Amino acid sequence: MMAPLVVIGAGLAGWTTVREFRKLDTTTPVLLVTADSGDFYAKPSLSNAFAQGKGPAQLVSTPADKMAATLGVSLLPHTRVSAIDTAAKTVTTPAGAQAYRQLVLATGAQPIRVPLDGNAADEVLSVNSLQDFAAFHARLQHATARPDRHVLIMGAGLIGCEFANDLAQAGYRVSVVDPSARPLAALLPEAASGALQEALQALGVRFYWGSTVRAVNAATAGPDPLTVSLASGEDVAASCVLSAIGLRADTALAQAAGLRVDRAIVVDTRLQTSAEGVYALGDGAQYASAASALSVHGSTLPYVMPIMAAARALAANLAGTPTALVFALMPVSVKTPALPLVVAPPKPGTRGQWNAPVPGIWQWLDDAGLQRGFVLAGAQTTQRMAQSKLVTL
Repeated sequence: MMAPLVVIGAGLAGWTTVREFRKLDTTTPVLLVTADSGDFYAKPSLSNAFAQGKGPAQLVSTPADKMAATLGVSLLPHTRVSAIDTAAKTVTTPAGAQAYRQLVLATGAQPIRVPLDGNAADEVLSVNSLQDFAAFHARLQHATARPDRHVLIMGAGLIGCEFANDLAQAGYRVSVVDPSARPLAALLPEAASGALQEALQALGVRFYWGSTVRAVNAATAGPDPLTVSLASGEDVAASCVLSAIGLRADTALAQAAGLRVDRAIVVDTRLQTSAEGVYALGDGAQYASAASALSVHGSTLPYVMPIMAAARALAANLAGTPTALVFALMPVSVKTPALPLVVAPPKPGTRGQWNAPVPGIWQWLDDAGLQRGFVLAGAQTTQRMAQSKLVTL
């Protein structure tokens, strides 16, 4: 009996790879192993669900059993792979060893969690999956008896700002704590950051800049169950604390198997890891196709469009057609309706500076004067295609 193509992970990367593979190969058996239920949902929807009044069940676009039946996949839900043997070409699960013809690692990333003091430090939540969102949603639903319930968010990056906008729009009081001096500091020019901050503050979001959360304790008085102590010395009462300080590629399984790992699982232009027949993509992969001045192994690209492009190229390679992954310019839409943003960041390590030719448009110009990226805000987001044509990759 033919060994199957084994895919570990049922997020966007895993399911999209299977879908693209089935367009090219309808006969090779496919086994998808996932630690969760395997239900298909759009991960970006997690950070704009509250304003739309959507709960966890409403975010599932296709149940796992229907996905498996439609794509002709054997599904092992709620199952963790404990080891990979690249020499024997097997993966180990609680059911035993499973042979593979080819192996795809779509293991994603895990939220970065910093150590916190306090007797309620374990009450801090992160949202990186549908299961995480369900826990966060349940926590806030439990607090709905209070009209002034307060969510404190750790981190003013992409996810932190999106959740701040979503929760404030849904009627929650929101505070954001970040060690930097402005929102989305790693992606936006200062003026764009300032405009985003003003827009979020207009919704009632409060920012604590230049500080971090030091401790979370059960409150001894007042209506809020938590007291959050900041490094600045302030104490903030909160109904819930959400950590959104970033993600770290989940490389434990790959590392234990002896695969090359840098910031994530290192893959070549055909998505193959350092082991023959083993591939990776998604939030857990570091792409040679995404050049970077910071690493000879390329970059991670934790966004939807790169995953879709990688899945198409990977499917072709799995089906026997050698295909190099080439990333086109893929601007990112930031889900902050208070100030819509489109960001096409320059490649990591690119020298240059921001230039603002007209209000709402910022262009990253390198030392030679070539445009390498852009940021669009508000009404100027309609200039996405026009600005994309000006970028030199």
